[in-house]
Amino acid sequence: MSHLPFPILIIVVPLISAFLMILLGWLRKSLCYLLLIFVLGITTLSSFMILEEVLWKGSIHYRLGGWLPPWGIEYVIDPLNGFVLLIVSTISLIIGITSKPMVEREFPERAIYFYCLYLLQITGLLGIVITGDLFNLYVFLEIASLAGYALIAIGEEGAPFASFNYMIYGTIGACFYLLGVGYLYIESGSLNMADLTKLLPGLLSSKVTLIAFAFFSVGIAIKMALFPLHVWLPDAYTYAPSTVSTLVAPLTTKVGAYVMIRVMVNVFPPTFFTETLPAALLLRWMAGLGILFGCLFALAQKDLKRMLGYVLIAEIGYIAMGIGFGNRNGLTGAILHIMNDGLMMACLFLFVGAITLKGWPRKIDQLQGLHQTMPLTSAAFVLSGLSVIGVPPTCGFFSKWYLVLGAIDAKQWLSAAILLASSLCNAILFFRVIEKAYFGKAGNEQRIERPILKRDEAPLIVLIPLWVLTLGVISLGLFSGTIISNIIHLTIPASF
Repeated sequence: MSHLPFPILIIVVPLISAFLMILLGWLRKSLCYLLLIFVLGITTLSSFMILEEVLWKGSIHYRLGGWLPPWGIEYVIDPLNGFVLLIVSTISLIIGITSKPMVEREFPERAIYFYCLYLLQITGLLGIVITGDLFNLYVFLEIASLAGYALIAIGEEGAPFASFNYMIYGTIGACFYLLGVGYLYIESGSLNMADLTKLLPGLLSSKVTLIAFAFFSVGIAIKMALFPLHVWLPDAYTYAPSTVSTLVAPLTTKVGAYVMIRVMVNVFPPTFFTETLPAALLLRWMAGLGILFGCLFALAQKDLKRMLGYVLIAEIGYIAMGIGFGNRNGLTGAILHIMNDGLMMACLFLFVGAITLKGWPRKIDQLQGLHQTMPLTSAAFVLSGLSVIGVPPTCGFFSKWYLVLGAIDAKQWLSAAILLASSLCNAILFFRVIEKAYFGKAGNEQRIERPILKRDEAPLIVLIPLWVLTLGVISLGLFSGTIISNIIHLTIPASF
Protein backbone atom coordinates (compact mmCIF):
# COMPACT_ATOMS: atom_id res chain seq x y z
CA MET A 1 0.00 0.00 0.00
CA SER A 2 1.37 3.41 -1.01
CA HIS A 3 1.74 6.21 1.54
CA LEU A 4 2.59 8.79 -1.13
CA PRO A 5 -0.16 11.36 -1.81
CA PHE A 6 0.15 11.36 -5.60
CA PRO A 7 -2.65 8.84 -6.37
CA ILE A 8 -5.21 10.97 -4.54
CA LEU A 9 -3.74 14.34 -5.56
CA ILE A 10 -4.20 13.50 -9.22
CA ILE A 11 -7.98 13.35 -8.64
CA VAL A 12 -8.66 15.72 -5.76
CA VAL A 13 -6.66 18.70 -7.03
CA PRO A 14 -8.42 19.08 -10.42
CA LEU A 15 -11.82 18.21 -8.92
CA ILE A 16 -11.68 20.85 -6.18
CA SER A 17 -10.03 23.36 -8.53
CA ALA A 18 -12.89 22.96 -11.01
CA PHE A 19 -15.30 24.42 -8.46
CA LEU A 20 -12.80 27.00 -7.20
CA MET A 21 -12.47 28.12 -10.82
CA ILE A 22 -15.99 29.60 -10.72
CA LEU A 23 -15.25 31.53 -7.53
CA LEU A 24 -11.92 32.76 -8.87
CA GLY A 25 -13.62 33.85 -12.09
CA TRP A 26 -16.02 36.06 -10.15
CA LEU A 27 -13.12 37.62 -8.25
CA ARG A 28 -10.47 37.89 -10.96
CA LYS A 29 -11.15 36.33 -14.34
CA SER A 30 -7.59 36.79 -15.61
CA LEU A 31 -6.25 34.25 -13.10
CA CYS A 32 -8.44 31.37 -14.32
CA TYR A 33 -6.07 30.37 -17.13
CA LEU A 34 -3.10 30.39 -14.72
CA LEU A 35 -5.00 28.17 -12.29
CA LEU A 36 -5.79 25.74 -15.11
CA ILE A 37 -2.13 25.42 -16.10
CA PHE A 38 -1.01 25.12 -12.47
CA VAL A 39 -3.46 22.30 -11.77
CA LEU A 40 -2.64 20.44 -14.99
CA GLY A 41 1.05 20.80 -14.12
CA ILE A 42 0.41 19.14 -10.74
CA THR A 43 -1.47 16.24 -12.37
CA THR A 44 1.31 15.74 -14.92
CA LEU A 45 4.00 15.77 -12.21
CA SER A 46 1.94 13.36 -10.09
CA SER A 47 1.49 11.03 -13.08
CA PHE A 48 5.22 11.02 -13.73
CA MET A 49 6.02 10.28 -10.07
CA ILE A 50 3.40 7.52 -9.99
CA LEU A 51 4.75 5.81 -13.10
CA GLU A 52 8.31 6.07 -11.82
CA GLU A 53 7.36 4.44 -8.52
CA VAL A 54 5.41 1.70 -10.30
CA LEU A 55 8.33 0.85 -12.57
CA TRP A 56 10.80 0.78 -9.70
CA LYS A 57 8.74 -0.70 -6.85
CA GLY A 58 5.75 -2.43 -8.44
CA SER A 59 2.02 -1.73 -8.34
CA ILE A 60 0.63 0.97 -6.04
CA HIS A 61 -2.46 0.36 -3.89
CA TYR A 62 -4.07 3.45 -2.39
CA ARG A 63 -7.10 2.81 -0.17
CA LEU A 64 -9.47 5.73 0.23
CA GLY A 65 -10.33 6.42 3.87
CA GLY A 66 -8.31 3.41 4.95
CA TRP A 67 -11.17 1.05 4.08
CA LEU A 68 -9.98 -2.37 2.99
CA PRO A 69 -11.08 -3.65 -0.43
CA PRO A 70 -13.45 -4.96 -1.64
CA TRP A 71 -15.59 -2.95 0.78
CA GLY A 72 -13.71 0.28 0.24
CA ILE A 73 -12.65 1.99 -2.95
CA GLU A 74 -9.07 1.33 -3.92
CA TYR A 75 -6.90 3.10 -6.47
CA VAL A 76 -4.56 0.60 -8.08
CA ILE A 77 -1.77 1.71 -10.40
CA ASP A 78 0.20 -0.82 -12.40
CA PRO A 79 2.39 -0.24 -15.48
CA LEU A 80 -0.67 -0.16 -17.79
CA ASN A 81 -2.70 2.57 -16.16
CA GLY A 82 0.42 4.37 -14.93
CA PHE A 83 1.41 4.66 -18.59
CA VAL A 84 -2.05 5.87 -19.64
CA LEU A 85 -2.18 8.34 -16.73
CA LEU A 86 0.98 10.00 -17.98
CA ILE A 87 -0.39 10.15 -21.54
CA VAL A 88 -3.68 11.75 -20.44
CA SER A 89 -2.14 14.28 -18.07
CA THR A 90 0.68 15.31 -20.44
CA ILE A 91 -1.57 15.83 -23.47
CA SER A 92 -4.15 17.69 -21.36
CA LEU A 93 -1.40 20.04 -20.09
CA ILE A 94 -0.10 20.75 -23.59
CA ILE A 95 -3.59 21.40 -24.95
CA GLY A 96 -4.45 23.48 -21.88
CA ILE A 97 -1.52 25.79 -22.61
CA THR A 98 -2.86 26.43 -26.12
CA SER A 99 -6.43 27.07 -24.98
CA LYS A 100 -6.16 30.77 -24.08
CA PRO A 101 -6.13 32.38 -27.58
CA MET A 102 -8.74 29.94 -28.92
CA VAL A 103 -11.10 30.54 -26.01
CA GLU A 104 -10.67 34.33 -26.30
CA ARG A 105 -11.51 34.11 -30.01
CA GLU A 106 -14.46 31.70 -29.92
CA PHE A 107 -16.30 32.27 -26.61
CA PRO A 108 -14.51 34.81 -24.34
CA GLU A 109 -17.62 35.44 -22.26
CA ARG A 110 -17.77 31.77 -21.24
CA ALA A 111 -14.07 31.25 -20.53
CA ILE A 112 -14.57 30.67 -16.79
CA TYR A 113 -17.08 27.89 -17.36
CA PHE A 114 -14.89 26.38 -20.05
CA TYR A 115 -11.92 26.10 -17.68
CA CYS A 116 -14.18 24.58 -15.02
CA LEU A 117 -15.50 21.96 -17.43
CA TYR A 118 -11.99 21.32 -18.75
CA LEU A 119 -10.83 20.35 -15.25
CA LEU A 120 -13.92 18.20 -14.69
CA GLN A 121 -13.24 16.42 -17.97
CA ILE A 122 -9.66 15.68 -16.94
CA THR A 123 -10.80 14.59 -13.46
CA GLY A 124 -13.16 12.09 -15.04
CA LEU A 125 -10.60 10.72 -17.49
CA LEU A 126 -7.88 10.36 -14.85
CA GLY A 127 -10.36 8.77 -12.44
CA ILE A 128 -11.40 6.20 -15.03
CA VAL A 129 -7.78 5.22 -15.49
CA ILE A 130 -6.65 5.14 -11.85
CA THR A 131 -9.56 3.45 -10.08
CA GLY A 132 -9.55 -0.23 -9.18
CA ASP A 133 -13.32 -0.42 -8.69
CA LEU A 134 -15.80 -1.03 -11.52
CA PHE A 135 -18.59 1.12 -10.07
CA ASN A 136 -16.22 3.95 -9.22
CA LEU A 137 -15.09 3.75 -12.84
CA TYR A 138 -18.71 4.31 -13.87
CA VAL A 139 -18.89 7.42 -11.67
CA PHE A 140 -15.81 8.92 -13.28
CA LEU A 141 -17.10 7.88 -16.70
CA GLU A 142 -20.19 9.99 -16.13
CA ILE A 143 -18.16 12.95 -14.84
CA ALA A 144 -16.06 12.91 -18.00
CA SER A 145 -19.11 12.39 -20.23
CA LEU A 146 -21.21 15.19 -18.71
CA ALA A 147 -18.30 17.60 -18.97
CA GLY A 148 -17.74 16.50 -22.57
CA TYR A 149 -21.39 17.09 -23.54
CA ALA A 150 -21.26 20.62 -22.16
CA LEU A 151 -17.90 21.43 -23.77
CA ILE A 152 -19.04 20.28 -27.20
CA ALA A 153 -22.37 22.15 -26.94
CA ILE A 154 -20.65 25.56 -26.79
CA GLY A 155 -19.21 25.15 -30.28
CA GLU A 156 -20.31 26.46 -33.65
CA GLU A 157 -23.72 26.15 -35.30
CA GLY A 158 -24.76 22.51 -35.15
CA ALA A 159 -22.83 21.85 -31.93
CA PRO A 160 -25.88 21.69 -29.59
CA PHE A 161 -27.54 19.02 -31.73
CA ALA A 162 -24.25 17.12 -32.06
CA SER A 163 -23.82 17.30 -28.29
CA PHE A 164 -27.40 16.07 -27.77
CA ASN A 165 -26.77 13.15 -30.14
CA TYR A 166 -23.54 12.38 -28.27
CA MET A 167 -25.43 12.51 -24.97
CA ILE A 168 -28.02 10.01 -26.20
CA TYR A 169 -25.40 7.50 -27.33
CA GLY A 170 -23.22 8.20 -24.30
CA THR A 171 -26.14 7.56 -21.95
CA ILE A 172 -26.94 4.28 -23.72
CA GLY A 173 -23.29 3.27 -23.44
CA ALA A 174 -23.21 4.18 -19.75
CA CYS A 175 -26.41 2.18 -19.14
CA PHE A 176 -24.93 -0.88 -20.82
CA TYR A 177 -21.78 -0.54 -18.74
CA LEU A 178 -23.78 -0.10 -15.51
CA LEU A 179 -25.92 -3.14 -16.30
CA GLY A 180 -22.70 -5.11 -16.74
CA VAL A 181 -21.57 -3.90 -13.32
CA GLY A 182 -24.89 -4.95 -11.80
CA TYR A 183 -24.89 -8.44 -13.30
CA LEU A 184 -21.29 -8.99 -12.27
CA TYR A 185 -22.06 -7.90 -8.71
CA ILE A 186 -25.07 -10.24 -8.58
CA GLU A 187 -22.84 -13.15 -9.59
CA SER A 188 -19.65 -12.37 -7.66
CA GLY A 189 -20.62 -10.05 -4.81
CA SER A 190 -17.66 -7.78 -5.54
CA LEU A 191 -16.81 -4.79 -7.72
CA ASN A 192 -13.11 -4.58 -6.89
CA MET A 193 -11.12 -5.42 -10.03
CA ALA A 194 -8.37 -7.31 -8.22
CA ASP A 195 -10.97 -9.29 -6.28
CA LEU A 196 -12.91 -10.07 -9.47
CA THR A 197 -9.75 -11.32 -11.16
CA LYS A 198 -9.61 -14.06 -8.52
CA LEU A 199 -13.35 -14.81 -8.45
CA LEU A 200 -14.25 -14.84 -12.15
CA PRO A 201 -12.29 -17.96 -13.27
CA GLY A 202 -14.76 -20.04 -11.25
CA LEU A 203 -17.82 -18.20 -12.59
CA LEU A 204 -17.20 -18.27 -16.34
CA SER A 205 -19.76 -21.01 -16.99
CA SER A 206 -22.55 -18.84 -15.59
CA LYS A 207 -24.93 -17.18 -18.04
CA VAL A 208 -25.01 -14.13 -15.75
CA THR A 209 -21.27 -13.68 -16.24
CA LEU A 210 -21.74 -14.03 -19.99
CA ILE A 211 -24.48 -11.37 -19.99
CA ALA A 212 -22.31 -9.07 -17.87
CA PHE A 213 -19.43 -9.43 -20.34
CA ALA A 214 -21.77 -8.66 -23.25
CA PHE A 215 -23.09 -5.51 -21.57
CA PHE A 216 -19.58 -4.38 -20.73
CA SER A 217 -18.41 -4.92 -24.30
CA VAL A 218 -21.25 -2.95 -25.91
CA GLY A 219 -21.06 -0.11 -23.41
CA ILE A 220 -17.31 0.31 -23.82
CA ALA A 221 -17.56 0.02 -27.61
CA ILE A 222 -20.02 2.93 -27.67
CA LYS A 223 -17.81 5.06 -25.45
CA MET A 224 -14.71 4.45 -27.58
CA ALA A 225 -16.68 4.95 -30.84
CA LEU A 226 -15.93 1.51 -32.25
CA PHE A 227 -17.65 0.85 -35.59
CA PRO A 228 -20.63 0.55 -36.03
CA LEU A 229 -21.31 2.31 -32.70
CA HIS A 230 -19.36 5.38 -33.77
CA VAL A 231 -22.14 7.54 -35.19
CA TRP A 232 -21.94 10.19 -32.48
CA LEU A 233 -18.28 11.01 -33.14
CA PRO A 234 -17.99 12.83 -36.52
CA ASP A 235 -20.51 15.58 -35.74
CA ALA A 236 -19.40 15.97 -32.12
CA TYR A 237 -15.74 16.47 -32.98
CA THR A 238 -16.43 18.58 -36.09
CA TYR A 239 -18.71 21.14 -34.47
CA ALA A 240 -16.96 21.31 -31.09
CA PRO A 241 -14.82 24.40 -30.36
CA SER A 242 -11.25 24.07 -31.59
CA THR A 243 -9.67 23.61 -28.19
CA VAL A 244 -12.38 21.15 -27.12
CA SER A 245 -11.95 18.87 -30.14
CA THR A 246 -8.18 19.09 -29.63
CA LEU A 247 -8.69 17.80 -26.08
CA VAL A 248 -11.38 15.14 -26.50
CA ALA A 249 -10.22 13.64 -29.82
CA PRO A 250 -6.86 12.37 -28.54
CA LEU A 251 -8.03 11.36 -25.05
CA THR A 252 -11.67 10.31 -24.72
CA THR A 253 -11.60 7.38 -27.12
CA LYS A 254 -8.13 6.29 -25.91
CA VAL A 255 -9.35 6.10 -22.33
CA GLY A 256 -12.26 4.01 -23.64
CA ALA A 257 -9.74 1.71 -25.31
CA TYR A 258 -7.88 1.43 -21.99
CA VAL A 259 -11.11 0.37 -20.27
CA MET A 260 -11.62 -2.30 -22.94
CA ILE A 261 -8.14 -3.70 -22.31
CA ARG A 262 -8.60 -3.52 -18.54
CA VAL A 263 -11.94 -5.35 -18.55
CA MET A 264 -11.30 -7.92 -21.31
CA VAL A 265 -7.69 -8.74 -20.48
CA ASN A 266 -7.29 -8.06 -16.75
CA VAL A 267 -10.67 -8.37 -15.02
CA PHE A 268 -11.90 -11.28 -17.13
CA PRO A 269 -9.38 -14.03 -17.97
CA PRO A 270 -7.93 -13.32 -21.45
CA THR A 271 -8.93 -16.78 -22.67
CA PHE A 272 -12.58 -15.95 -21.98
CA PHE A 273 -12.89 -13.59 -24.96
CA THR A 274 -10.28 -15.29 -27.16
CA GLU A 275 -11.25 -18.97 -26.73
CA THR A 276 -14.45 -19.45 -24.70
CA LEU A 277 -16.41 -16.81 -26.63
CA PRO A 278 -16.17 -15.64 -30.25
CA ALA A 279 -15.66 -12.11 -28.89
CA ALA A 280 -12.15 -11.75 -30.32
CA LEU A 281 -13.40 -12.72 -33.78
CA LEU A 282 -16.28 -10.25 -33.56
CA LEU A 283 -13.92 -7.55 -32.33
CA ARG A 284 -11.55 -8.11 -35.26
CA TRP A 285 -14.41 -7.88 -37.76
CA MET A 286 -15.77 -4.69 -36.20
CA ALA A 287 -12.28 -3.21 -36.11
CA GLY A 288 -11.50 -4.18 -39.71
CA LEU A 289 -14.77 -2.75 -41.01
CA GLY A 290 -14.21 0.36 -38.89
CA ILE A 291 -10.77 0.90 -40.41
CA LEU A 292 -12.14 0.58 -43.95
CA PHE A 293 -15.19 2.71 -43.18
CA GLY A 294 -13.14 5.45 -41.52
CA CYS A 295 -10.62 5.62 -44.35
CA LEU A 296 -13.19 5.60 -47.16
CA PHE A 297 -15.48 8.18 -45.56
CA ALA A 298 -12.48 10.37 -44.75
CA LEU A 299 -11.70 10.41 -48.47
CA ALA A 300 -15.16 11.82 -49.17
CA GLN A 301 -14.83 14.78 -46.79
CA LYS A 302 -14.15 18.36 -47.83
CA ASP A 303 -13.92 19.72 -44.28
CA LEU A 304 -10.46 19.01 -42.82
CA LYS A 305 -11.74 18.68 -39.26
CA ARG A 306 -14.45 16.24 -40.27
CA MET A 307 -11.89 14.27 -42.28
CA LEU A 308 -9.80 13.90 -39.14
CA GLY A 309 -12.90 12.68 -37.29
CA TYR A 310 -13.24 9.77 -39.70
CA VAL A 311 -9.48 9.13 -39.56
CA LEU A 312 -9.93 8.82 -35.79
CA ILE A 313 -12.60 6.14 -36.29
CA ALA A 314 -10.07 4.13 -38.30
CA GLU A 315 -7.42 4.69 -35.62
CA ILE A 316 -9.79 3.30 -32.97
CA GLY A 317 -10.14 0.25 -35.22
CA TYR A 318 -6.37 -0.30 -35.06
CA ILE A 319 -6.44 -0.48 -31.28
CA ALA A 320 -9.47 -2.77 -31.19
CA MET A 321 -7.93 -5.04 -33.83
CA GLY A 322 -4.75 -5.37 -31.78
CA ILE A 323 -6.82 -6.43 -28.75
CA GLY A 324 -8.79 -8.86 -30.92
CA PHE A 325 -5.66 -10.69 -32.08
CA GLY A 326 -5.31 -12.01 -28.54
CA ASN A 327 -1.54 -12.33 -28.67
CA ARG A 328 1.49 -10.50 -27.32
CA ASN A 329 2.43 -8.54 -30.44
CA GLY A 330 -1.15 -7.49 -31.12
CA LEU A 331 -1.68 -6.20 -27.59
CA THR A 332 1.72 -4.48 -27.66
CA GLY A 333 0.68 -2.65 -30.83
CA ALA A 334 -2.69 -1.71 -29.32
CA ILE A 335 -1.21 -0.24 -26.13
CA LEU A 336 1.54 1.54 -28.05
CA HIS A 337 -1.07 2.98 -30.42
CA ILE A 338 -2.99 4.48 -27.49
CA MET A 339 0.03 6.69 -26.88
CA ASN A 340 0.93 7.25 -30.53
CA ASP A 341 -2.57 8.08 -31.70
CA GLY A 342 -3.11 10.38 -28.74
CA LEU A 343 -0.09 12.41 -29.83
CA MET A 344 -0.95 12.33 -33.53
CA MET A 345 -4.58 13.35 -33.07
CA ALA A 346 -3.65 16.09 -30.62
CA CYS A 347 -1.17 17.47 -33.15
CA LEU A 348 -3.55 17.26 -36.12
CA PHE A 349 -6.57 18.78 -34.36
CA LEU A 350 -4.33 21.48 -32.87
CA PHE A 351 -3.17 22.26 -36.41
CA VAL A 352 -6.80 22.81 -37.43
CA GLY A 353 -7.28 25.04 -34.41
CA ALA A 354 -4.14 27.02 -35.27
CA ILE A 355 -5.15 27.76 -38.85
CA THR A 356 -8.71 28.59 -37.79
CA LEU A 357 -7.29 31.00 -35.24
CA LYS A 358 -5.53 32.87 -38.07
CA GLY A 359 -8.66 33.08 -40.20
CA TRP A 360 -8.10 30.17 -42.57
CA PRO A 361 -11.09 28.07 -43.67
CA ARG A 362 -11.32 24.36 -42.88
CA LYS A 363 -12.24 23.45 -46.45
CA ILE A 364 -9.44 21.38 -47.97
CA ASP A 365 -9.90 23.02 -51.38
CA GLN A 366 -9.29 26.44 -49.84
CA LEU A 367 -5.87 25.78 -48.28
CA GLN A 368 -3.82 26.99 -51.25
CA GLY A 369 -0.71 28.85 -50.14
CA LEU A 370 -1.01 27.82 -46.49
CA HIS A 371 2.63 26.72 -46.33
CA GLN A 372 3.76 30.19 -47.44
CA THR A 373 1.76 31.98 -44.77
CA MET A 374 2.20 29.40 -41.96
CA PRO A 375 5.27 27.31 -42.88
CA LEU A 376 6.08 25.99 -39.39
CA THR A 377 2.45 25.13 -38.67
CA SER A 378 2.16 23.38 -42.05
CA ALA A 379 5.35 21.40 -41.44
CA ALA A 380 3.93 20.10 -38.16
CA PHE A 381 0.87 18.84 -40.05
CA VAL A 382 3.06 17.09 -42.63
CA LEU A 383 5.10 15.24 -40.01
CA SER A 384 2.00 14.19 -38.05
CA GLY A 385 0.31 13.07 -41.26
CA LEU A 386 3.33 10.94 -42.14
CA SER A 387 3.02 9.30 -38.74
CA VAL A 388 -0.65 8.47 -39.33
CA ILE A 389 0.37 6.94 -42.67
CA GLY A 390 3.03 4.92 -40.86
CA VAL A 391 6.24 6.29 -42.33
CA PRO A 392 9.36 5.49 -40.25
CA PRO A 393 10.83 6.73 -37.97
CA THR A 394 7.61 8.37 -36.76
CA CYS A 395 5.78 6.69 -33.88
CA GLY A 396 2.82 5.61 -36.02
CA PHE A 397 5.03 3.20 -37.96
CA PHE A 398 6.06 1.19 -34.90
CA SER A 399 2.58 0.59 -33.48
CA LYS A 400 1.34 -0.46 -36.92
CA TRP A 401 4.37 -2.72 -37.27
CA TYR A 402 3.44 -4.57 -34.07
CA LEU A 403 -0.18 -4.77 -35.18
CA VAL A 404 0.89 -6.41 -38.44
CA LEU A 405 3.12 -8.80 -36.47
CA GLY A 406 0.11 -9.60 -34.28
CA ALA A 407 -1.96 -10.35 -37.38
CA ILE A 408 0.76 -12.66 -38.70
CA ASP A 409 1.07 -14.45 -35.34
CA ALA A 410 -2.71 -14.96 -35.30
CA LYS A 411 -2.67 -15.99 -38.98
CA GLN A 412 -5.21 -13.28 -39.72
CA TRP A 413 -4.13 -12.48 -43.25
CA LEU A 414 -7.22 -10.44 -44.10
CA SER A 415 -6.60 -8.23 -41.06
CA ALA A 416 -2.99 -7.76 -42.13
CA ALA A 417 -4.16 -6.76 -45.61
CA ILE A 418 -6.61 -4.24 -44.12
CA LEU A 419 -3.84 -2.71 -42.02
CA LEU A 420 -1.59 -2.31 -45.06
CA ALA A 421 -4.39 -1.04 -47.31
CA SER A 422 -5.38 1.56 -44.70
CA SER A 423 -1.86 3.00 -44.76
CA LEU A 424 -2.19 3.47 -48.52
CA CYS A 425 -5.56 5.13 -48.03
CA ASN A 426 -4.10 7.43 -45.36
CA ALA A 427 -1.32 8.37 -47.78
CA ILE A 428 -3.93 9.46 -50.33
CA LEU A 429 -5.82 11.37 -47.63
CA PHE A 430 -2.93 13.37 -46.28
CA PHE A 431 -1.13 13.96 -49.55
CA ARG A 432 -4.38 15.44 -50.88
CA VAL A 433 -4.22 18.04 -48.11
CA ILE A 434 -0.46 18.53 -48.51
CA GLU A 435 -0.88 18.99 -52.27
CA LYS A 436 -3.43 21.77 -51.70
CA ALA A 437 -1.40 23.49 -48.98
CA TYR A 438 1.97 23.30 -50.73
CA PHE A 439 1.33 23.04 -54.44
CA GLY A 440 -2.15 24.48 -54.90
CA LYS A 441 -2.47 27.70 -56.83
CA ALA A 442 -2.73 30.63 -54.47
CA GLY A 443 -5.66 32.94 -54.88
CA ASN A 444 -6.55 36.13 -53.04
CA GLU A 445 -10.20 35.12 -52.99
CA GLN A 446 -9.34 32.59 -50.29
CA ARG A 447 -8.01 35.25 -47.90
CA ILE A 448 -10.07 38.39 -47.67
CA GLU A 449 -8.36 40.11 -44.77
CA ARG A 450 -4.75 40.16 -46.00
CA PRO A 451 -2.59 39.05 -48.94
CA ILE A 452 -2.11 35.31 -49.10
CA LEU A 453 1.67 35.46 -49.22
CA LYS A 454 2.11 37.47 -46.01
CA ARG A 455 3.86 35.49 -43.27
CA ASP A 456 1.38 35.02 -40.43
CA GLU A 457 2.28 32.09 -38.18
CA ALA A 458 0.19 30.84 -35.30
CA PRO A 459 0.95 32.62 -31.99
CA LEU A 460 3.83 31.14 -30.00
CA ILE A 461 1.47 29.95 -27.26
CA VAL A 462 -0.01 27.62 -29.90
CA LEU A 463 2.99 27.06 -32.17
CA ILE A 464 5.40 25.89 -29.45
CA PRO A 465 3.02 23.22 -28.01
CA LEU A 466 2.22 22.16 -31.58
CA TRP A 467 5.88 21.51 -32.22
CA VAL A 468 6.34 19.84 -28.83
CA LEU A 469 3.70 17.33 -29.95
CA THR A 470 5.31 17.04 -33.38
CA LEU A 471 8.74 16.36 -31.93
CA GLY A 472 7.08 13.85 -29.61
CA VAL A 473 5.67 12.04 -32.64
CA ILE A 474 9.21 11.65 -33.97
CA SER A 475 11.16 11.09 -30.74
CA LEU A 476 8.72 8.54 -29.33
CA GLY A 477 9.09 6.65 -32.58
CA LEU A 478 12.87 6.61 -32.15
CA PHE A 479 12.55 5.49 -28.52
CA SER A 480 9.63 3.10 -29.06
CA GLY A 481 11.86 0.07 -28.39
CA THR A 482 12.76 1.43 -24.96
CA ILE A 483 9.12 2.22 -24.16
CA ILE A 484 8.01 -1.24 -25.23
CA SER A 485 10.71 -3.14 -23.31
CA ASN A 486 10.58 -1.04 -20.13
CA ILE A 487 6.85 -0.29 -19.86
CA ILE A 488 4.51 -1.98 -22.32
CA HIS A 489 5.87 -5.51 -21.93
CA LEU A 490 5.20 -5.18 -18.19
CA THR A 491 1.52 -4.50 -18.92
CA ILE A 492 0.88 -7.70 -20.88
CA PRO A 493 -0.39 -10.77 -18.98
CA ALA A 494 1.88 -13.80 -18.89
CA SER A 495 -0.82 -15.85 -20.65
CA PHE A 496 -0.33 -13.84 -23.86
